[in-house]
Amino acid sequence: MLLRHFHALDDAEASAVVRVWADVPGWVDAIVDARPYADVDALAAYAADLASAWSPDDLATALHAHPRIGAKVSGEGAEATASRREQGSMASAADDDVAAIAAGNAAYEGRFGRVFLIRAAGRTPGEMRAELERRLTNDPAAETIEATRQLAEIALLRLRTTFADDAPAEPEDAE
Repeated sequence: MLLRHFHALDDAEASAVVRVWADVPGWVDAIVDARPYADVDALAAYAADLASAWSPDDLATALHAHPRIGAKVSGEGAEATASRREQGSMASAADDDVAAIAAGNAAYEGRFGRVFLIRAAGRTPGEMRAELERRLTNDPAAETIEATRQLAEIALLRLRTTFADDAPAEPEDAE
């Protein structure tokens, strides 16, 4: 999507785009209401600034759209497509990583009462497993902060992915 196309969407359509990044209603509304943006970097900076103030309630609201790490992602919507792409490394994960992540997910949910959230894109199954095991030792307040930061990383990655084709055109050779 080009940024100018995002600017041209009506509020409901633009909100649907932003909701895929993170389903935090006040954040979605603020991003849509602040259009137009000078460029994708300005949009990302504004989104990051707003995300830095997310509360535990915002995290809880957004988690409905995030599947467990390693679980088969169902659905055909934009959120499901993004999750499948981000968790692509799990398709070739070793059996011991898959088993440990499944067990870790259950332990995490039992301890913290929510799904384990991590920016999976760019991480190997082993790295996600190690992070899950490390974060199981966090106290609840520290873990809420970490999970909220991971949600922001996911949101900003999805934002950038949405506008990946909005890069400036290469200058033509003057010769």
